[in-house]
Amino acid sequence: MTKFFPFIFLFFVFFTSCTKKNENTTPQKNTTTGTSTTSTNCPTCSFPDTIYTNTVSSGPKLVLVFAIDSNQIRLNNLGQPTVVTTGNAAQSPSFNCISSHYVELAKSDSVAVGSGAVLYHAPETTCGGSNAIIFCQSVLVKNGQVFLTYPLNQIAAGSYKWLRVSLAYQNYDIVIKTNSTGPIIGTIGSFVGFNTYVTKYMMKNTVFTPTASGGPGNHLQGYWGFYTNYLSVNYMLDGQAPQTTVVNPLFATSPIPAGSCLATGLFVSTTNTSVSAPLIIPSNPTSDITVTVSLSSNKSFEWKEVNFDGLFQPDIGEQVVDMGIRGVLAKH
Repeated sequence: MTKFFPFIFLFFVFFTSCTKKNENTTPQKNTTTGTSTTSTNCPTCSFPDTIYTNTVSSGPKLVLVFAIDSNQIRLNNLGQPTVVTTGNAAQSPSFNCISSHYVELAKSDSVAVGSGAVLYHAPETTCGGSNAIIFCQSVLVKNGQVFLTYPLNQIAAGSYKWLRVSLAYQNYDIVIKTNSTGPIIGTIGSFVGFNTYVTKYMMKNTVFTPTASGGPGNHLQGYWGFYTNYLSVNYMLDGQAPQTTVVNPLFATSPIPAGSCLATGLFVSTTNTSVSAPLIIPSNPTSDITVTVSLSSNKSFEWKEVNFDGLFQPDIGEQVVDMGIRGVLAKH
């Protein structure tokens, strides 16, 4: 059993040594557009909901569904196809759940962030000091589940080319190899929103209270928790390691705020995802429109190899270099 602890220590060291990728250095701007509410009070909720509740009582609506696709094209932060860097290896994590913080439709390449049709902006609080997402008021959904509905008659009619969605939290499993235990499954809870107020969260039905970076309270983008169970013993640790690819093909015309996880994806048809197919919002909608927000997990967990076997082994010095979603396609 004692052989496991060096692995835990090294895992902590290698995660906290990462650096963040972002193509823009503009300070984070937090708008109050859409459905966002900001409070000075500390939230009293315990854990996020795990099923989205439809809030559109009547009439046609836009329905957004998350889909995780490990075979979808792998992009860099500029929206260009990319492969795993020579000398690195990567795996496609198995996602347990995911949540969003912000959703916006943009009609053209030049529409600035916040100037499009903002459909959702998660509740925030200044309870912990600076403005932060309230984690316990998030909605964590699984692959293939609805994460947002919105009345079509409240969206300006027209043609929309781009979808912007800011991811707030990702929970997924990865395979880890160690000299002392062999391959094991570990779970990552990754807080990728610009800033999150979190006092506790769950990984594999085990409650964890933050200990790193000041403990419960505000945590900047990159706060993470790790959990595994070995020989019926729970092992948990956390740290602060900003590292994510945030895909934005509009980096030249519509840069995203620094520190955000505001990924940008093209509207495409379900039958041909390689060609733009703008979303048309009619003046007088008569039926629901469903959009599948497909997120690429294609080798999104990437590390620097030491033993070139394609297996992540932190106890021999293999270091994580990226953990970001590798692209967005809005299929309809």
